[in-house]
Amino acid sequence: MWAVPLGVHRVEATTPDGRTACSHLVIAPDHIRGPETRSWGLLVQLYSLLSHRSWGMGDLGDLTELAAWAGRVHGAGFVQVNPLHAAVPGAPTDPSPYRPSSRRFPDPVHLRVEAVPEYTALTADVRPRLDGLLRRAAALRAGVLAGEALIDRDAVWELKREALEHLCAVPLAPGRQAAFDDFTAAHGQALTDHATWAALTERHGPQWSRWPAPLTDPRSPQTAAARTELAARVDFHRRLAWYTDTQLAEAQRAAREAGMAVGLVHDLAVGVHPDGSDAWSQQDVLAAGMSVGAPPDAFNALGQDWGLPPWRPDRLADNGYAPFRGLLRSLLRNAGALRIDHVMGLFRLWWVPAGAPPTDGTYVHYDAEAMLAVLALEAHRAGAVVIGEDLGTVEPGVRETLQRHGVLGTSVLWFERDWDGSGLPLPAEAWRASCVATATTHDLPSTASRLTGDHVRLRHRLGLLTRPLAEEEAEEAAATATWLTVLDGLGLMGAAPGGHLPGAAPDEEAAVLAVHRFLLRTPARMIGVWLPDGTGDRRPQNLPGTWDQYPNWRLPVADAQGHPVALEQLTASPRVARLLRTVATEDQAPAPMVRTAPPDARPV
Repeated sequence: MWAVPLGVHRVEATTPDGRTACSHLVIAPDHIRGPETRSWGLLVQLYSLLSHRSWGMGDLGDLTELAAWAGRVHGAGFVQVNPLHAAVPGAPTDPSPYRPSSRRFPDPVHLRVEAVPEYTALTADVRPRLDGLLRRAAALRAGVLAGEALIDRDAVWELKREALEHLCAVPLAPGRQAAFDDFTAAHGQALTDHATWAALTERHGPQWSRWPAPLTDPRSPQTAAARTELAARVDFHRRLAWYTDTQLAEAQRAAREAGMAVGLVHDLAVGVHPDGSDAWSQQDVLAAGMSVGAPPDAFNALGQDWGLPPWRPDRLADNGYAPFRGLLRSLLRNAGALRIDHVMGLFRLWWVPAGAPPTDGTYVHYDAEAMLAVLALEAHRAGAVVIGEDLGTVEPGVRETLQRHGVLGTSVLWFERDWDGSGLPLPAEAWRASCVATATTHDLPSTASRLTGDHVRLRHRLGLLTRPLAEEEAEEAAATATWLTVLDGLGLMGAAPGGHLPGAAPDEEAAVLAVHRFLLRTPARMIGVWLPDGTGDRRPQNLPGTWDQYPNWRLPVADAQGHPVALEQLTASPRVARLLRTVATEDQAPAPMVRTAPPDARPV
């Protein structure tokens, strides 16, 4: 009997007549371990979290401070952020974090410039230029925090890029150089490709499909020659990736030192922009002329086309799932958990041919057992939890398969009803344990907005309703009233700051607290608190179905009146403290443990 170690192994065989064949064997744990203990944490879009030190949008310094504060002061176990993937350059840049250039490398726009060690080594002749950039950044920040401007990622990057040009001109000290060399060696060809693509965009523009023909091939001799010619720029972009990775590591270290059991939860977008770095460097495993989307459903009769090229399942298998493995390994370097957006994509994706409507698309299936085995392998190596966003239309058996492999699901309070029976809210004890339970997500109304009906009136103002406003308001009010009746019946409304009188209309903050008390009564292994729920923010960060009609992905966290709230104000807010104290002090009842099987090896 022989044992094969965990990993992906190349197996070759030769027949008696001399023919050879090869395949890949994935040896992985059969189950991804869940969190050791039940925990609660914050959900936040990082760009929206500005401090009085950031440059017009939230950065990794702010994330580090938030994690340290939430862990040390309130006992939070994790902080989940939006995808921090690298964006496609352009004017304007697509602000959506879910249409990235590269999912493997983070975006340097998130850097805290002053925290880069080379900042202290800037020479006296450069300092005045940095001071000027800091003054311009302060003006950007002041405009956003005063409510006079939206978050402008392009303006922030323009300032940071100039500053980083100066920082990257500072020679690295020996120890720093050794660390940089280790980073570049660890990421190898993938980092070289990403940095080369970035350098080429500076010369030929952001749409690589319009570059001179030889340069559209990352492996062409002409691309190799251009890489040599642009060596300084390639090295600049390598260093930016290293700087960002280093600050991500510091944020995770601060979270764990603050007592967080999980720490940072990173988010993996479902795909990449067709003009981005990954699409250029991974043409051999992406399906040309195809886009990921969604079929027609009750909410969208025309279906959806997300404009993201899908991986080819046959090419993934031929490569031993190396692109997927590399992606996971990179994201899990500085994370305690990984959230996978549209986790159903591990099983199948709706492919839409270029130029065709989404209704002409079809489902293409992936080898889910192999994909899950690779996921389990990399999560095991990183000691990380995995969360799947399994909302919406889910193929029968998918949730059960994910649960069997140890992937936590996502349960949102307003959607948890007895859909096969009464249609009433699902009792807390009937919720699944293997999930992250939340009141809302970045694509849904905040809790205050749902309670007040603001989200219906917002959609009406933007012309998004398909029925008269009165009908929509009545339906939403009835659904909300049903939940409030349940919460009140359970005695969860009575501890409002000003008390709750029987028969009186519930105080908005009391209802927000009650919603979270209910989440704590479920057996969910992780409880997610949407940070804007703490401030009473009524504006969604993203409003699906809109493009320029609404400022998606450009709003700072605000209070109930829409006034932006800086990190320093947020951490001192009595309202935020009441919500987090409620969650922390009432999360005492032991929740059922998710089955955790030993990492027995199994072939796939």
